Order: sequence, then C-alpha cells, then structure tokens
Amino acid sequence: MKKWYAVIGDPIHQSMSPTMHDGWFTEHDLQATYIPIQVTKESLSQAVASLRALGCSGWNVTVPHKSAIIPFLDEIDASAEAMNAVNTVEVLKDGSLRGSNTDGQGFVQSLEEAYGEQAKGKEVLVIGAGGAARGISYALHNADYGPITFTNRTIEKANVLAEAIPNASTLSLLDAETEMASFGLIVQTTSVGMNFAQAGLPVNPENIKKNTIVAEIIYNPLETQLLREAKTKGASTMNGVGMFVHQGALAFETWTGIKPDTEAMIRKITEKLGGSIC
Repeated sequence: MKKWYAVIGDPIHQSMSPTMHDGWFTEHDLQATYIPIQVTKESLSQAVASLRALGCSGWNVTVPHKSAIIPFLDEIDASAEAMNAVNTVEVLKDGSLRGSNTDGQGFVQSLEEAYGEQAKGKEVLVIGAGGAARGISYALHNADYGPITFTNRTIEKANVLAEAIPNASTLSLLDAETEMASFGLIVQTTSVGMNFAQAGLPVNPENIKKNTIVAEIIYNPLETQLLREAKTKGASTMNGVGMFVHQGALAFETWTGIKPDTEAMIRKITEKLGGSIC
C-alpha cells in the first residue's frame, strides 16, 4: 500500500518540502507521496488526531505549531525536549507518535558543508529568540561553537533563551549593532526578509566586519537584504537552502532509514527558486 507523509503549518503554500520529499521518494523508488496541509492553531488537536486516524506515516511541523504540537504526541526525543519544539513526527509500529527536531542539526551540517570548521572558535551572534534560534543555538553549543550571544527586539525573550544555553549572553539590538564587528558568525533566525513576511533588515549591518560568516535560515528569497548588504562589507554569506535540505534529509532518514542525496537536492531547490550554484 502506498504510504503518505505530510507537512502541517499556517501558512503552508510557500513550503518546498513536497518538492524535496517527493523527489527523494522517486529517486529511491519508494511508493509514497508527501502533501502540504494547512492547519490553523485552533484545529491542531483535530488535525493530529486525523493524521493518526487516516494512517499518515509521518509528518513535518512548521510555524506556528512546533511547540504547540508537543502535548498531542506520545513522546518526544532529547532534541525536541531541549528545544521545546518538534519539526518531525514519526509514527511508531504500535501507532504511537514520537516527535523530534532536526532543525539545529540541519543548520550545523549546512554550515560545515559550506565552511568546514572555519566558524568554530568564533564568537556567535544569534538574531532572534524564537524556536529556530533555540534549536540552532542548542545544536551550535553541542557542536562546540561559541560563545553565543542572543539579540532580539524583545530583550526579555533573549534573556530567557540565554539561560537555557550554557555560557550564553544577551545584547540589546542597539548594542549588538554597535558591537557587530566582534562576531565571526552571525545567524539570522527571524522571519524578517522572508518573501511572505516582513521585508527589510532585522539589524543594521553597518558594522559587520570583513570575512564574518553571515547565515540566514530564510531560503525564499535566496538572498535577503541582510545577505546583500553583508556582502558589501566583505562578509561570507549563506542562505537557508542548505539548512532546509539537511533538516529534511534527517527527517527522511527517520521515516525510511535512507540517507538521501543532499547535494543534488540543494541544487534542485536553488534552481527552482530561480538561483544557481556555481
């Protein structure tokens, strides 16, 4: 019988996950398909029950449900517990649901694919204090990056997150902009600059120094205003395609036991979004 998988979120029309997972299903000759499902906050409980009842073999979770879904699952792994967020749900043999989070590990794999371990030993600035910031900073700390500093429009949220990451600290947005040159790795985790969200800049990039690595988790557009302006300062930049593909590959492996080709998929997604990889 053909298996089916899904991604749930709100909005969901912009997701490239169906392109990615259906491509891997075809590549590995698996009788499966992957569909996007728009699920509002109010209908999350009903959606999880329906996915279980209708025999979904597993699904991804995107905004705004990554934390809200946890009470509706039977168990979560250590990564999801530490991040207080789930992006992958696995249906076990007994029908129970286990949540995990591949976002942070996907980001680190993408960073190391692009830059080796050049970013290690550099001070890290994480912009944002939401679920993505938590997952990425948790994975960076576990992979021996840092020390990590958080900045956020609401400094209280940054302070809460810093308490969860050993040796982390916080700066106000204004102070972070002033001290930007002290950071060798800057990771932008907010939705500012995303096509369907708020345009513009999350911070003033004026003081970014040459050879700093500036990374976005946004992949649509491929180059945000922050990345464009960072390049003018001589910074190295990385968009969110690599993280997106690597976190998806980890989910795919969780469901199927197969490690898919991430390099080819990064090229495919980049080309589909109108870019190219030299």
